Amino acid sequence: MAPALARQMESPIRRLRLRVCGAVQGVGFRPFALRLARTMRLSGFVLNDSAGVLIEIEGEDAGRFPDAIRAYAPPLARIDSIDVLELPPAGGEQFEILESLGGKSATRIGADAATCDECRRELTDPASRFFGYPFVNCTHCGPRFTITRALPYDRAQTSMASFPMCRACAADYVDPENRRFHAEPVACPDCGPKLSHPIAEVAARLQDGAIVALKGIGGFHLVCDARNDAAVALLRQRKARDEKPVAVMVRDIEAARQFAKPTEAEEALLVSPASPIVLVEARAGAVAGGIAPGLRRIGLMLAYAPLHHLLLDALASPHCPPALVATSANPGGEPLVADNADAARRLSAIADLIVTHDRDIAVRADDSVMQVIDGAPAFIRRARGFVPEPVDLGADGPCVIATGADLKNTVCITRGREAFLSQHVGGLDNAEAIRFQREAISHLCSVLDVKPEFAACDLHPDFRSVRMAEGLNLPFVPVQHHLAHVAAVAAEHRLQGPVLGLALDGHGFGTDGTSWGGEMLAVDGPRWHRAGSLMPLSLPGGDRAAREPWRMGVAALQAAGRIDLAPRFWPDHSGVAQLTAMFERGLRPSVTSSLGRMFDAAAAIAGVRLVQGYEGQAAMEFEALVQAPRCLAGGYSITDGALDFRPLILRLAERGLRGTEAADLFHGTLIAGLADWATGGVAALGTRQVALGGGCMMNRVLAEGLVRALKSRGLEPYLPRLAPANDGGIALGQAAHARQVVMN
Repeated sequence: MAPALARQMESPIRRLRLRVCGAVQGVGFRPFALRLARTMRLSGFVLNDSAGVLIEIEGEDAGRFPDAIRAYAPPLARIDSIDVLELPPAGGEQFEILESLGGKSATRIGADAATCDECRRELTDPASRFFGYPFVNCTHCGPRFTITRALPYDRAQTSMASFPMCRACAADYVDPENRRFHAEPVACPDCGPKLSHPIAEVAARLQDGAIVALKGIGGFHLVCDARNDAAVALLRQRKARDEKPVAVMVRDIEAARQFAKPTEAEEALLVSPASPIVLVEARAGAVAGGIAPGLRRIGLMLAYAPLHHLLLDALASPHCPPALVATSANPGGEPLVADNADAARRLSAIADLIVTHDRDIAVRADDSVMQVIDGAPAFIRRARGFVPEPVDLGADGPCVIATGADLKNTVCITRGREAFLSQHVGGLDNAEAIRFQREAISHLCSVLDVKPEFAACDLHPDFRSVRMAEGLNLPFVPVQHHLAHVAAVAAEHRLQGPVLGLALDGHGFGTDGTSWGGEMLAVDGPRWHRAGSLMPLSLPGGDRAAREPWRMGVAALQAAGRIDLAPRFWPDHSGVAQLTAMFERGLRPSVTSSLGRMFDAAAAIAGVRLVQGYEGQAAMEFEALVQAPRCLAGGYSITDGALDFRPLILRLAERGLRGTEAADLFHGTLIAGLADWATGGVAALGTRQVALGGGCMMNRVLAEGLVRALKSRGLEPYLPRLAPANDGGIALGQAAHARQVVMN
């Protein structure tokens, strides 16, 4: 009796109420809690409500339950916090799942997840009722964000509401031992969505060189055989996308290794539940030459929906695994097509076959695009698979909505201590994109159940995103473009105290009304100032200079005092002759401190590219030529906070350097100059924290080299990790800085 009594004294009956917050709805959390409680012989209940998951447990081992939740949570769950409250024991022998409760939401739904291994096995098992079913899913995988209209995350709130479950699916749904227990999108061939065309027909058309518009999780892809040069060229012609890289989809990681040389970190990204497009080094000749012209890396992704797996299986051959171009169906730069009727209207002139299904996409989401920089993932585009995962800002604050920039637009809404960045919207230069931005705002407010109190926007007087913020009828805070780049990095890393920011990009409206783009900013909470900039270059032709690097080449030669070299570089270019003559007659165009435009100038002088087919093309092709960056002694100077690379431009021009030799020298000198510049800036500011932001930080050679150089000087550099370095992360910085302003 004595040992038994001792055990009772050590482990009394306890009842605890657990409030679990995070991405805990729609990921199998309630059935997981039920199974765990039964295993630990605890009574009580679990339910979904507006704040997350509420659990009450009672028994001798109740005190171990919170740690067990964290240790064994479902694969798609993301636990932010578990608050525990002690309650008087109430008795009871059962643990059960109760009905969801409504109310003002303080939780979030999960992101869409790639097909899990178990569902893939069922997909190819003739004995399974899910054999060959292109919409198989469970609590470990499938659509979440893109089918959800509002919280709580229940079937009635999703685009599966119009598909009543058959008897077999209903039995799975209520069986706590089943992987589909309370899986809201559960369906089978008897009761679920249907595909418009047989898989075999789609595969046959692709093998014949056709272009197929294929409806997926977040929208339509335009698909063709990635090894068929003629098919790729035809897709480019019809989509009017001459040279911009297109993504390639393969079946699995083994296939990926046959088409590319992914590193261990890149493979981890490829096989993750988010299944993004990942930039990896291509194997020579593995895919059509038109996939990524002039670049060493291709965008590769693995099949992430059951439909993709079935299609790639149907295309399989014993000689080589199939590979498909899978590019966003966004004709004319408009947003991604996601609606069946819209696809018929907008894609019929591009696709030979349009393949739809009858499960609506509640909100569209492009594929996310990532790369590995300095050993860790970095976003180029953040969308499917990651939205609506929040950024933890570290402290509560007012609810702010930020409307982002006009290029690569996203919006951001803060709730409590979290910032929620929307999926990629794109350029706001057409009516469809502006409608999509409104759609994204409405959907994000709905699934977060918030009403913003303040708005934040860019400083540019003509931005459409600014008009959107003004139209919200809220008090709004304008945030300078490059300050937003720095604030985004500081926010995600929760940097405290003074921060030196290097914001390096193509263009942003400065407080002095000029074009900025190579900025050193000193930031301390809501206070900031411009501590330095790149030496300005002329911007002949204004916005045309961004599309025609030869203009920046001439401007750089003029700034370096050697405009006489321009006719030698481009003797047959009439525009060069005219611009040179205009400079000689005293032309004084507007100026820019943009590092992006200096990349264009160097690329033009090095003979890489004179006209760009897409944004950043010259700089990307210049980066692709780098082999071993080296610094030119005396290749830059720093005077009163101004970083001047005219000596580097002179060396490139006077020596006539081309190709890899020019790329190595340019990148190496750029890294050294920026590192010395930042070292002086932190000394004046009294900090070691350096936030690196702006689109130029997507140049892997530059970013990795600059991080190494700053660390070697004893500094603490921070790169964007949770949001894109480009304008896709601007909204996060706007929201974070606006909160600082409002709270101070």
